[in-house]
Amino acid sequence: MMDRQQGLALIKERIGNNNLVNHCVATEIIMEALARHFGLPEIDVERWALAGLLHDLDYAETAEDFERHAVVTAELLADELDEEMLHAILAHADKAPRESQMDIALYSADPTTGFIVAAALVRPDKSLENVELRSLKKRWKEKAFARGASRDQMAACEELGMTRDDFLQLALDAMRARAADIGL
Repeated sequence: MMDRQQGLALIKERIGNNNLVNHCVATEIIMEALARHFGLPEIDVERWALAGLLHDLDYAETAEDFERHAVVTAELLADELDEEMLHAILAHADKAPRESQMDIALYSADPTTGFIVAAALVRPDKSLENVELRSLKKRWKEKAFARGASRDQMAACEELGMTRDDFLQLALDAMRARAADIGL
């Protein structure tokens, strides 16, 4: 199986766009935090994190052809990742049913990164340091705020047995702890 360094190098090579690379790393960070929250063994923590890191590997080539998004990634990584990871990558883009805990976690984590980053970028310091759960809850209700971050997709966290507030706090804390890794 591919390791994190290989995955990060591949993301940087294939995507190029710094904001999208940061999104992939932020998704990795949330997936790792979720795996730890659920008390998964370290090998699974690494698998969840790697699925998060690689979930948008094909975005640069499929942005104009969304029907192929995630399918190309699954094909590219077929010999590098296990079936559960590949299925989660497909499921995050609605190319497979969300069946496993990993599927739902990745589906929920994906838009959450953009939502939290947007909350940081509207602050004067443009930093995650002072973003609070209450501001995320307030922004949740604003349809125009981070319009691309599907509230329904983020709310799927409830299928994991988490409240929306607990999920957002976990994601925020995880991203804040590694803010330097995502340019914030």
